[in-house]
Amino acid sequence: MNTLQNILFKDKDSSSLSFFRIAFGCIMTWEVCRYFYYGWIERYWIEPEFYFSYGYFHWVSPWPDNFMYIHFFALGVLAIFIALGLFYRASTILFFLGFTYVFLLDKSNYLNHFYLISLLSFILIWLPAHAKYSLDAKLFKGVASETVPYWAILVLQLQIGVAYFYSGVAKLNADWLKGEPMRDWLLDVTDIPLIGQFFTLSVAAYFFSYGGLLLDLLIVPFLFWKKTRMSAFIVICTFHFLNANLFKIGIFPWFMMAATTIFFNPNWVRRVLSWFQTTDHNITATTTLAFSTTYKNILTYGFVVYFLIQCMYPLRHYAIPGNANWTEEGHRYAWHMKLRQKSAKARFSIVNNETKKVTKIDPRKKLSKRQYRKMSTRPDMILQYAHHLAKTYNRKGNKDLSVYADVKASLNGREKQVLIDPDVDLSKQRYNVFNNNWIVPLTTPLVVKEYKRE
Repeated sequence: MNTLQNILFKDKDSSSLSFFRIAFGCIMTWEVCRYFYYGWIERYWIEPEFYFSYGYFHWVSPWPDNFMYIHFFALGVLAIFIALGLFYRASTILFFLGFTYVFLLDKSNYLNHFYLISLLSFILIWLPAHAKYSLDAKLFKGVASETVPYWAILVLQLQIGVAYFYSGVAKLNADWLKGEPMRDWLLDVTDIPLIGQFFTLSVAAYFFSYGGLLLDLLIVPFLFWKKTRMSAFIVICTFHFLNANLFKIGIFPWFMMAATTIFFNPNWVRRVLSWFQTTDHNITATTTLAFSTTYKNILTYGFVVYFLIQCMYPLRHYAIPGNANWTEEGHRYAWHMKLRQKSAKARFSIVNNETKKVTKIDPRKKLSKRQYRKMSTRPDMILQYAHHLAKTYNRKGNKDLSVYADVKASLNGREKQVLIDPDVDLSKQRYNVFNNNWIVPLTTPLVVKEYKRE
């Protein structure tokens, strides 16, 4: 405990943590602007008639009418405040609550980088990231400080490291090692200047598949090691730049490039600024950091418990039978990023057990394109929609009914096979965290297409 606390509470330069805060605020402002520009607020949270809620958060629902626009405008203002370091504590708390609220509205909008942003915004609440280069440091006494405890930097390094490393662990599956679905993804972007012509070669699929795997698994140790840090940073920036141009994954590559700077020496920002000025004109006040034994103990135990959870929870799918990319059991919150390609067709049948009348349901008529695409490949969402149908028809006076799903799906280019047992009444099923017998195991083999597109 003493050794760990000596490490966690060692004073470090505060400038790199402040840079992280500024980058986080600026990129979140950019993200909010994108939602206004592309009309995603209306498309995702106003137009849909039904939302796929998360377990234990069924009570979370969108604001009525156009209040979702006000909510996003407030998120944008809070992001600007975070970048400026203005009312930092209140801004980070409100941003975390507001962003996580949006995250919890609909499973069909789940993205790993949204999950990461939610975690990082929660972590920022507790960090003195406004100690330097902030308006708070200029306006309020006792905020400005040239140093921060090392744990405030290390917690960000480890959280980002978890995302990188477990993204690599997730790639240790048979399909990825055979170059799928990377092969098909590359064939869709052969129009990229200069390098696109090589994407038709089978070797390109293996290069990107194994390159991404090794990069995710090894990048964090190389970033921590001073001798390889700069080389690792250049490699990871190149990787993210390629991702940003090859695949439509929003702000994530740019955010990760900025966030990865937290692995540099904490004084790197001050050293860069020294190239342009002979003295540091930002903050001259230095606060002596002193912490009570009780505070140190609470923070240390909290630090250890938090990262034990972060390291163990992504591995839960190994305790569940079947292919997680097929069943989706244990898939969320495990950093399975850009890992598989799935397509499916889903239809439902509602059977009145008294009259034996069968009503066919096409969910495309009620769900948005995005909701349907996500739901049709994810068993937990299929079950949730079946329950929704049962409740809807129960309200119409049909008390004794059954709901069946006809779902055929394809994983990474396989021939389509049944995903949900068509003979199981889904209205009577409950989602089990570890095993759901109504999900049909993947049995269709992967056929690797070794070809060159003309």
